[in-house]
Amino acid sequence: MQNREHGRRITESVEHGPLIWPTVEENGVIRIKKYDELSATEKIQADCDMKATNIILQWLPTNIYSLFTHIKEESLHTYYLRFTQLINDMNNYKMKMEQFKVNTKFLNSLPPEWSKFVTDVKHMKDLHTSNYDQLHAYLEQHELHANEVRLMREHNKDPLAFVANQQMAPPHINTYQSSYNNP
Repeated sequence: MQNREHGRRITESVEHGPLIWPTVEENGVIRIKKYDELSATEKIQADCDMKATNIILQWLPTNIYSLFTHIKEESLHTYYLRFTQLINDMNNYKMKMEQFKVNTKFLNSLPPEWSKFVTDVKHMKDLHTSNYDQLHAYLEQHELHANEVRLMREHNKDPLAFVANQQMAPPHINTYQSSYNNP
């Protein structure tokens, strides 16, 4: 770390934690400043924090990264509890992540059957001000549908067979499609 540009700042970031991003008040609402709004000194520190994080991550064993990912057939609630424990452990070790990054990691680690709902969340929620507890609560309402999508994908590995089965299913059997399209 010492041999890099701003090496002392990178080392301090590891030893004392990253920059606590300043806030700004807009229309009576307090929010965290965006990178473009930081002063030159704050930008350097934010960049050094990122470099420190990357240096640390390069030395972690690869199985650490699997802690963030959703395990096949794991319930949303079990994934949420595991994710919460990991975030709490990181906080205990003063490894702070921006709320936006935590939320994005929580959503992007979900399996493909959640993609429609993850997209909905990204469009409806402000990932800078929401927290993953709120995202979990929203997604939990759609777990039945996500599980149905997973089961349909498992039974129809061939995408063309999947489409054909969907089109040929009698209306009373294909309850997923009608409930999926209605809010």
